Amino acid sequence: MARVLYLILSTIFLPFSIVAQQINGTGSVPVGTSLTATENGMPWLSPLGDFAFGFQQIQQKESFLLSIWYDKIPNKTVVWYPEGGPMVPRGSKVELRDGRGLVLSDPQGKVVWTSESNISDRAYGFMNDTGNFVIVDGISRKVWESFRFPTDTILPTQVMERSGELISKISETNFTLGRFQLTLLQDGNLILRKRDIRSGVLYNTYYRSGTRDSNRSIAGKQLIYDETGYMYVLKGSGQIVDLNRKDAIDSRLYYQRATLESNGVFTQYYYPKNPTGNTDWTVLRPLPDYICDWIDGTDGTGACGFNSVCSLDGNRVNCECPKGFSLLDPNDPIGDCKPVSAPTCDEGYDGNQFDFIELTNIDWPGSDYVRVEPTNEETCKTFCLQDCLCAVAIYRDQRCWKKKLPLSNGKKDPSLVVKAFLKYRIGDLPNETPYVSSKEKNNQRSLIVVILSTCVFVIFLLCGVICVGFFLIHKKTTINHYPSSKLVDTNLPRFTYQELVEATSGFKDELGKGAFGTVYKGVIGVKTVAVKKLDRVFEDGDKEFKSEVNAIAKTHHKNLVQLLGYCDDGDHRLLVYEYMSNGTLAGFLFGDMKPSWKLRSDVIVGIAKGLAYLHEECSTQVIHCDIKPQNILLDDSYNAKISDFGLAKLLMMDQSRTSTGIRGTKGYVAPEWFRNAPVTVMVDVYSFGVLLLEMISCRKSVVINESDSKDVVAVLTDWAWDCYQEGKLDVFLENDLEALDDYKRLMTFVKVGLWCVQENPSMRPTMRKVIQMLEGVVEVNKPPCPFPFSVTST
Repeated sequence: MARVLYLILSTIFLPFSIVAQQINGTGSVPVGTSLTATENGMPWLSPLGDFAFGFQQIQQKESFLLSIWYDKIPNKTVVWYPEGGPMVPRGSKVELRDGRGLVLSDPQGKVVWTSESNISDRAYGFMNDTGNFVIVDGISRKVWESFRFPTDTILPTQVMERSGELISKISETNFTLGRFQLTLLQDGNLILRKRDIRSGVLYNTYYRSGTRDSNRSIAGKQLIYDETGYMYVLKGSGQIVDLNRKDAIDSRLYYQRATLESNGVFTQYYYPKNPTGNTDWTVLRPLPDYICDWIDGTDGTGACGFNSVCSLDGNRVNCECPKGFSLLDPNDPIGDCKPVSAPTCDEGYDGNQFDFIELTNIDWPGSDYVRVEPTNEETCKTFCLQDCLCAVAIYRDQRCWKKKLPLSNGKKDPSLVVKAFLKYRIGDLPNETPYVSSKEKNNQRSLIVVILSTCVFVIFLLCGVICVGFFLIHKKTTINHYPSSKLVDTNLPRFTYQELVEATSGFKDELGKGAFGTVYKGVIGVKTVAVKKLDRVFEDGDKEFKSEVNAIAKTHHKNLVQLLGYCDDGDHRLLVYEYMSNGTLAGFLFGDMKPSWKLRSDVIVGIAKGLAYLHEECSTQVIHCDIKPQNILLDDSYNAKISDFGLAKLLMMDQSRTSTGIRGTKGYVAPEWFRNAPVTVMVDVYSFGVLLLEMISCRKSVVINESDSKDVVAVLTDWAWDCYQEGKLDVFLENDLEALDDYKRLMTFVKVGLWCVQENPSMRPTMRKVIQMLEGVVEVNKPPCPFPFSVTST
């Protein structure tokens, strides 16, 4: 019966299979065909496979962008997307519909974007090898094409008519309409200009092609990027105005594009079709050549945001907030900067309450409202202090310019021989030097002569006292505040207990508790940190503490949490770590929303690499002894970082998480702990295997359910083996379609997990071997039953 049903279903769905093959093989897409936004969804490919149309996942978020991209380039460079770059969630769909053309809708069916193409059921779409997606009607007429609606990029063979435009995106990962526009005006001039993001208001021009003419019939009429990669403006008279050299790049050997970048530079790039080693897009020509110079100060913020500073590193534009300012939006690196402290013209304004930060080679040429000359540097600063509106004073060549907020068109250049004095209120900036007025400075100078004269005599006297003092100190045996016997052999900063009390506001903000102590959020300087307050360690455990901190300090790996400092003060033992903004793997894995399979896969491999480093690459082998989701942290990019490594020896036996006096946590403990067998790195491999099965299924290793007053214990490793044996991985994953679509990799991960949890330690692979199996370098054999001893004993 099942065989008959299979034949019937195969007959029904065979035409759809053939259609899918035609789409991928020829680029042709019939009406009714659709794509769904998933991490591993198949796009519509051009015949040669150079371009793809479909959904791109942006920055490992639960957001997707409908787009066209270069599919053979590792970073999948996007060259087209709907205007405004609407982001949609997983499960959204784009469909070629009768009467409407391309329709993008969210999982609830709400239309997000449409090409608004009136087509019949005989029409079809075509992804061609120029990067142009075309919709053709029943009589082979083009009714819509992506080339007619470019976003921030044009490609070879593409032509822009008068009134055509490109608009930059806000940033590399934000495809919303940005700050810059390229357009071919009706008067024939190709121009670049700034635009306001919120209102869309256009400012003055910062680049012109010079193809304007009062006689429109002979003015510039088209921007042409021909198939060879030659770009030019074609005038009505037939004259050509070059934008690059005609023979600059061989189009047979290189992919090409021209993109209006988020920093306002219209840049032409090329990329080898047959690259060797790591490579990236190479700049052919940027327009304009030096964007930091282009604005005259009357039309907006400049290449960077208000109060920001623009500089060039080769062809790369850098925007940065100067000292005393910070980004208004941390996700917009070329956006506005906000002052940490700013003068205000309130009734109680007092210039003596302010001081200056001195900067060199920096200017904001468009923000001055008063110029004073001739003057000197001190008088320039005094003028600014006396003026409540003055936020910055610029001094150059005996001239002083007073500027008020917001500052615009900032630039940094070694050729700018200027000094910028940024005013701030005393007490508002960390680690500041107190302000000293000019009058006070003169009084101080008058005292210097007297002080120096006295010092000459005192120095000779002190030399003798110091020599005697050193002799007496060496004779004494009293204990000082930082006893040398406690010094750790590392360059890491050593903090006092009081310093960490202040950094954590009295250990107020608790991040979590573990077997080794409690972790608190703190701030040291401007850096957010995690401070681990260790519970009691072994008596006379100073040597143990020193050796473990030394071991941790010498580890350097991207999948290990970095130790930033320590405290060895009296009875207090604390460790200062980098702060992980996305918390623990436990919160990530067992939260309300199941993480994507791709992200889980990346995290798994990262954990494996961190453990392999501890086991095989450290000068002294480190056995973690407590691998579990609570001891894996995630940074802001969801990179996995192992914490608490090397600290197991510090834990007192009566503090362990199990009732057996062993180290580890219930559900993750290797069987050899219970058998008095030698403990090796294989205990970590076992714990990793349990963690791997948790990552696959998004279930905890041990679940206790109360039923009829009895505890029913569900052990994940047992269930994983049963599901694997019975071929029911869909049950193990609760029908996680994304993971099941990646079945080959899923099966590999399950088998690796079962190998790692073998009761016999000698049968477990090393972590180096685990990485090779996870990455597909080494084939994974069928695992035996992980717990033969347990099965035999029942």
